[in-house]
Amino acid sequence: MARFIHISRKLRLAKKGRQRKWAPFWTVPKIYGPGRRIHPGRHTAIKRNWRRTKTKA
Repeated sequence: MARFIHISRKLRLAKKGRQRKWAPFWTVPKIYGPGRRIHPGRHTAIKRNWRRTKTKA
């Protein structure tokens, strides 16, 4: 990658970085009720890792 990153590319990469995070922990009791224990990563639509899946940015 170049030394100087254009702001548009930087914004695209920042958005991709935000999308790969787990869903918030409070979504589990909100969806399933207070007694259910499920990993919040199951509610994340886009699961990406820097080794597995590359982006088009």
